[in-house]
Amino acid sequence: MASSYYCLVNLFIIAILVSASDAFNLPLRKDPKTLQHYTTVRMGSTRATVNAVIDLGGKFFWFDCDNYTSSTFAPIPCSSQECELAKGDGCVGCNNSPPRPGCTNDTCGASAYNPFQGALVSSGYESDTLFASNGDQLARFTYGCMSTGFSEGLASGASGILGLARTNVSLHKQVATTFGFPDKFSMCLPSSGLGKLNIGADLSSIEASLISTPLIVNPSSTGPAVFVKGQPSDEYFIDVRGVKVNGQPLSVKSSYFTFDKDGFGGTKFSTTNNFTALHTSLFKPLVRAFTKAAADRNIKRVKAAVPPFSACFDSATATGPSVPTIELVLPGNGISWKIYGANSMFAVNDKVTCLAFVDGGGSESKNKNFPSASIVIGTHQLEDNLLEFDLDSSTFRFSSSLLLHNKTCSLL
Repeated sequence: MASSYYCLVNLFIIAILVSASDAFNLPLRKDPKTLQHYTTVRMGSTRATVNAVIDLGGKFFWFDCDNYTSSTFAPIPCSSQECELAKGDGCVGCNNSPPRPGCTNDTCGASAYNPFQGALVSSGYESDTLFASNGDQLARFTYGCMSTGFSEGLASGASGILGLARTNVSLHKQVATTFGFPDKFSMCLPSSGLGKLNIGADLSSIEASLISTPLIVNPSSTGPAVFVKGQPSDEYFIDVRGVKVNGQPLSVKSSYFTFDKDGFGGTKFSTTNNFTALHTSLFKPLVRAFTKAAADRNIKRVKAAVPPFSACFDSATATGPSVPTIELVLPGNGISWKIYGANSMFAVNDKVTCLAFVDGGGSESKNKNFPSASIVIGTHQLEDNLLEFDLDSSTFRFSSSLLLHNKTCSLL
C-alpha cells in the first residue's frame, strides 16, 4: 500500500513538472512613475499575487514574505544540494521560532539586493510553487524571502525583484532545468501596453529577422550585490566596438570598449537603469556629435537641459525620422544596433525632448568596490525591441525598434 502511495505521489510530481507546453510566459508592464518594468506571478498554495520588477543582473527572485502563507512552502537546508547549487551564503536562523516563510532555522543563506535602494541584506533561500500567467507551474522553485521595508523604491504595487542573471537560481535557469527547455529567454519591454517574457521557445514570427551577436563574459565579478574576486560576472555583456552618430564614428579610445585587467569597461545590459549611461569620455563626444547632427537637420536645441540629461531640444522639431541615428557597432561586416528617435529621445514635457543618454562618470568610477562598465544599456533604449538571450549558444539576438515593422510588444 505504501509503495502504491509513493508511486502516485511521484506521478503527481511529474505531472506538475511537465505542465508547461513549449514555453513559459510571463506578462511585462511599465510603471509610468518609476519607469520600471515588472511582471506578475502567483506563489504557493494560496496563489498569492506577486508583482516583481525585472532585473537582468539579479541573481534570483525575492519578494516581501511578511504576509505570505503557503502550505507548500519549504526552507532550503544549509547542507543540501540545492544550497550548494544556489551558492548559498552560509546559514541563517530565526531564533528557534516556528518555521514560516522568511523565518526558518538551518536555512541556506541568500544575499538579496535591491538596486533601487543600493541595499544588500542577508535572507534565506526557500522553495515553493510558482505559477505563470497561463497556469503553467514550477514546483520547488527556489526564491528568497524579505521583509516589507526592503521593497521600498520599487514600482507601485511591486513587492519583489525577478532576477534573470547567469545563475543556477535565476528564473530562466530553473525553468530550463525543470522542463528540459533550452536555456534561453526573450523579452519585449513595452513603452506602453503589454509586453512578454518568454522562456524556452521562439517568441515571434520575426525571430528569423533578428540580428545576432555573441554574448561575452566579463572574467571579473561586477557586483554590485556580491563582488567575488576571481569569479566571472553573471551579468550580460556584448562586444560593442564603437559608436556612430549619423553614420560617423566617434573619435574615442578603443580601450573603453574592452575589459581591462580588473574587469572595468565593456558594454552590459541593465533593466534597473532607465537610460543608457556612458563613461564620460564616451558621453561627451556623443553629445557633441548628436547636437551637431541635429543642428544640421534644423532641430533646435533649448538653452536649459533637464536633469539627468545634458542635451534637450524643441519637441516641435525633435521627432520622427529627422532625429540623427545612433549606432552601437558590433563584430562583423556592417553589423550594428541602430537606435532611432523613439529610443534615443525622451519627452520631459510637451515642449522639450532630450537625448536619453546620461553621463556615467569617468575615472573616479575605478574607486568603486566593483568594476563598472563603460556603457550600460538602459531600459529606454531596450523598449519596443525584441531581445533574446540564448545562454546555450552564448548569443544575443535583437530586432532594433519594432515600430519600424509596424509592431509593438503587445502585437508579437
